[in-house]
Amino acid sequence: MGKNSYFNRKLHSLLGVIPVGFFLIEHLLTNFEATKGPAAFVDQINWLNSLPLVLLLEIFGIWIPLLYHAVYGLYVAFTARNNVSQYGYFRNQMFLWQRITGVLTFLFVAWHFFETRFQVAIGNVEHERLGQTMHDIVTNPVLLTVYVIGVLAASFHFTNGMWSFLVSWGITVGPRAQRISSIIWMVLFVAMAAMFIASLVAFMDPQFQELPVLSEN
Repeated sequence: MGKNSYFNRKLHSLLGVIPVGFFLIEHLLTNFEATKGPAAFVDQINWLNSLPLVLLLEIFGIWIPLLYHAVYGLYVAFTARNNVSQYGYFRNQMFLWQRITGVLTFLFVAWHFFETRFQVAIGNVEHERLGQTMHDIVTNPVLLTVYVIGVLAASFHFTNGMWSFLVSWGITVGPRAQRISSIIWMVLFVAMAAMFIASLVAFMDPQFQELPVLSEN
């Protein structure tokens, strides 16, 4: 990886936005439908799975880019020199937390994928019962804690990564632009985290224990 460091870092940065970042936002909006009730959540799941060539879209549009982003990100996390103890300014702290949340997000996404999408793929869970699966997870205090940490890590990793992306691609060049960008992405971090947690709380509703009655439209 070190031989083509510049190319790998640029590709890693780009994939973190397109398509991995888009996938995170889509996943956030899909799960936020749970706040409207089980039927709305299942309608959204069914709509996603009705898209043409959905399996190919998942493999080449999500999982392969996500795998590259995760593997190279782990390489960077464990080879980067974090000198926060010597240089404790804000952006150095953010650099350290970007690496920490990257590792946490990788572990969380792998486990979440196994508990949900993988179980659907092998036939253990139907798409319509994913709400029940989530209900079983979030009503377990230990698993709920893991999920809260996971969604906070993923939200921070994405929003702070977007700040770095804009800098590294020459979009926010000056100090003023970077300060404004910091404020914007931290506000978006809070918004994303709040929406994810609201979704987890929604899945606690006992209504998710039963299959919803779906509309015919």
